[in-house]
Amino acid sequence: MFAYFLEKLSTWFETAERRRREAYLASSADIVQLEQRIRTIESNGYTL
Repeated sequence: MFAYFLEKLSTWFETAERRRREAYLASSADIVQLEQRIRTIESNGYTL
């Protein structure tokens, strides 16, 4: 039961983080800013 709870909690955090990154990228004003933001995310260890 504890493992199930941890799995659900992990999934919830991953989904929240993905939505946060998508919103950050979607708020880019143009393609140049989008590319800069993608590079920033990738350099911080995230994968899109």
